[in-house]
Amino acid sequence: VQLVESGGGLVQPGGSLRLACAASGFTFDAYAIGWFRQAPGKEREEVSCIDDVLGDPYYADSVKGRATITRDNTKNQVTLQMNNLKPEDTAVYFCNNLGGNWPWGQGTQVTVSS
Repeated sequence: VQLVESGGGLVQPGGSLRLACAASGFTFDAYAIGWFRQAPGKEREEVSCIDDVLGDPYYADSVKGRATITRDNTKNQVTLQMNNLKPEDTAVYFCNNLGGNWPWGQGTQVTVSS
């Protein structure tokens, strides 16, 4: 299993980013995929996930209304569109299965600062 995250960067409060997770090494459309984040000094937390059957999304309260998760099973890719970013969204963002038990990728850094 290989997970490669991209799309992070430095953005001002209120800005937007589109994070992408490229996956390989497993049957992509058989798994729900989640986005997680880890801020400095904090534990990793799940912010969103999308199931494998109907593509139903889940959002943590912290991002609900500001995030949209989608998946493209033809490209083995999951994206997380983040809008109206806040300083508290600053973290390294990762994707993984819902249990978080695949090898973690390097993540993509999101920094929200003026």
